[in-house]
Amino acid sequence: MMQLYHGSTVNIDRIDLLKSRPNKDFGQGFYLSADRQQAWRMGEFKALTEGGEPVMNTYLFDEQVLRSGELKVLTFEGYTREWADFIFLNRNNKTTTPAHDYDIVYGPIANDRVGVQIGKYEAGDITLDQFMENLKYMKGITFQYYFGTERAIAKLTKI
Repeated sequence: MMQLYHGSTVNIDRIDLLKSRPNKDFGQGFYLSADRQQAWRMGEFKALTEGGEPVMNTYLFDEQVLRSGELKVLTFEGYTREWADFIFLNRNNKTTTPAHDYDIVYGPIANDRVGVQIGKYEAGDITLDQFMENLKYMKGITFQYYFGTERAIAKLTKI
C-alpha cells in the first residue's frame, strides 16, 4: 500500500468527481500525488487563490491495481510526444464528455513552466518538436495520479 496526497482547502470525506474541474492535464477527475510536499503546495496555492487554509487529504492505495488489469490504466514515464498529445487532448476538450475512458492515469504534471511551453505551442510560436525539445531541459519533474471514474475512486481509502 502506498500513500497518496491531495492538497485542498477542505477535508474531503467523500470524493465527488462532479466537483472536479474540466480541462485539466488528464481530464476532469481527482488528482493526487505521492509527493506530500507537492500536494501541500497545491493546497497552499488553492488557499491563496480561493481563500481558506490548506488541508492535506491522505489516502491509501494498493498500487498493484495499476498492473492487475482490473482497471483501465494509462502510464506516462516522462515528457513524451504521447504525453503531450494527451495533455492537449484533455486541456482542449470543449465538451462535457471525457476525451478518454481511462480509470487511472499516471504521468508528469504540466506545471507552470510546462504551461508556458504549452501556451507557446498552442499560439503557434513553436512547433511540437520544439515543444518536446524544450521539455527536455525541465528540472524537477513531478508526477501525478488521476482518478477519473467511480471504479478508480473506490480503490482509495481515506486515512
